[in-house]
Amino acid sequence: MDGEGLGRLDQLQRDPYPLYARAQRADGLLHVPELDAWLVARDADVREVLRRPVDFSSAGALRPDVLPSPAAFAVLGGGFGGRPVVVGSDGEAHQRLRAPIVRGLSPARVAAVLPYAAERAAALVEEFAGAGHVELMAAYAGKLPGEVVGRIVGLDPADVPAVVHGGHRAEELLFRPLPEDEQIAAAEDVVAAQHILDRYARERHADPREDLCTEIVASVAATPGELTLEERHEAVSALQNLLLAGHLTTTALIGTTVLHLLRHPQQWELLCAEPEDRIPAAVEEAARHDTALQGFRRVTTRPVTLAGTELPAGASLFVGFGAAGRDGSRHPRPDEFDITRPPARHLAFGLGPHACPGAQLAREQLRITLRELTSRLPKLRLAEGQPVRMRPTLIHRAPAELHLTW
Repeated sequence: MDGEGLGRLDQLQRDPYPLYARAQRADGLLHVPELDAWLVARDADVREVLRRPVDFSSAGALRPDVLPSPAAFAVLGGGFGGRPVVVGSDGEAHQRLRAPIVRGLSPARVAAVLPYAAERAAALVEEFAGAGHVELMAAYAGKLPGEVVGRIVGLDPADVPAVVHGGHRAEELLFRPLPEDEQIAAAEDVVAAQHILDRYARERHADPREDLCTEIVASVAATPGELTLEERHEAVSALQNLLLAGHLTTTALIGTTVLHLLRHPQQWELLCAEPEDRIPAAVEEAARHDTALQGFRRVTTRPVTLAGTELPAGASLFVGFGAAGRDGSRHPRPDEFDITRPPARHLAFGLGPHACPGAQLAREQLRITLRELTSRLPKLRLAEGQPVRMRPTLIHRAPAELHLTW
């Protein structure tokens, strides 16, 4: 993609909702050159694709927007990973990769980590509560989810910042155009995080514990001896993917939720006045209105017809979870942010075999965040003179920075 094309992609990613509306009005599916894919934007069509994994494969679900340079690839060659992961697998392979994650993120495991999450949320807010201002993404939203998912995986808190940083750098490397020297630096950060995860994989294989790292390592280890090199690659791939999903998505959702609440001061005031009654609905409305994960790619495995559009085998689709949340046939007044609207099922966390296994953990962290902010900082508001600019991504849509005052 040339510079002009990347500019159009940037603009689309920062505000995809006009495109979604146009796609929903179109006859059949709309092909989007910037995405190199057919856009699936209606709620009913998104649901159909997600319920038919045999016809719509997840292979390439996270296809990069930008390929790293050969020099960056050479750096990545010194790390681990690069093996199939749960979001990009189908059938039996998907079930095998998903099983330990589902066990590790069971309701009991999530419930067990919530006191720690609440403790860390309170401590993070305490660090800036007396300052009168904060950039929330760096001071809070970018920290809590990594600490919480790191706890479930079994990481030492001292290792969490480097692993979280490696996740951010992996996203930049694969979805943002970077100069070659910055690509190399990003690749070095990714590899450093991979080596940390490889150490954990080998340690947990030798000395199992009650954590998700152990579950994942056990799922790839075929023999009781030392992990083979291939098993280490598989374990790191699975751990890296899980941690990316576990912290980047929730970080983004915290940011967009607080942003939209403060853009609607009356709703923020209502939330502060009735937190126990309103917070659950606020979480669901935020996820529907401007979800962090805007969509995944799918590929047709055979000729199919979707929404009246005939697609050949191998056709690329972008399945818009965020678009479905703005479908007026499913959600009246779709573009309005309203925490008092009657509850309705949305697709922010997917559906079917690939539904997000960490959805409950994300919801709980968002609820904890809103309880903490409404009780500690009820006068919270967007800082004047600090326009909010969204990050150019459809994978983890969030404010680049969120400056707040009180």
